Amino acid sequence: MGAPLYELKAEFFKTLGHPVRIRVLELLSEREYAVSEMLPEVGIEASRLSQQLAVLRRANLVAVSRREGSSVYYTLTSPQVADLLAVARRILTGLLTGQMELLEDLRATTTQASPGVPAG
Repeated sequence: MGAPLYELKAEFFKTLGHPVRIRVLELLSEREYAVSEMLPEVGIEASRLSQQLAVLRRANLVAVSRREGSSVYYTLTSPQVADLLAVARRILTGLLTGQMELLEDLRATTTQASPGVPAG
């Protein structure tokens, strides 16, 4: 019997748990990219980018779409990866908005409780 689904999901999210991998997936959500085009966007050495692309390839999240001369182009294996990143953005936006509202409430309460004393 295979691993339970929750373990497979945990492994999937571990794969996503690196900032460079997320950035690569964000870029590929827009269009296919050559490795050389990704380098300035992710800001790391070519060898490190190749390592991260290998992890994403092993997880079947990205694939080589074509080779043109010495350039290798990558693409997402599924548009659902882009959907997942968009959902994550919406979740984070909601969480951060809630935290900002809480911070504003705390500042207002602190200012009301001790007038003349700077909040913070």
